[in-house]
Amino acid sequence: MKNFISLSAVIIISSLILFGCAMPITSGTGTSEMTQGDDFSKHLEVHNPKLGQQLTISDVKSRKTNGLLEVNVELKSTYKKSLKLQYHFNWFDVQGFVVESRKTPWKPVELHGFQSTSLKGLAPNDQVASFTVYVREVPEKAYRY
Repeated sequence: MKNFISLSAVIIISSLILFGCAMPITSGTGTSEMTQGDDFSKHLEVHNPKLGQQLTISDVKSRKTNGLLEVNVELKSTYKKSLKLQYHFNWFDVQGFVVESRKTPWKPVELHGFQSTSLKGLAPNDQVASFTVYVREVPEKAYRY
């Protein structure tokens, strides 16, 4: 009887250890996915109305990683030709004030007809609560004065 109780205890403890090790480590990470009813357009800023008609945001995902807001924005072209673009993220605190947006570099992206791409951004500090992504067109010819 004593051996049966000892064997049962070993099996239970081993099971708990195995199941505990199989669980993913999620501390410091939380994920938030917006639903279909959410207004994704509030996250998009463009430098001209024509470009605004050629781009949409089809999905936005965000999570906190070690206190920093990490976002993944799905940008989709509704235009049949290629678009050469640049983008950068503007970061805002809980009260709506801009947080270090000038330090965020412009990144190039090219979208071919009706193509989608993921734009990824990581907030510069843990005070960030929301964001917008600013997109501008890259002119084909550089203008000289």
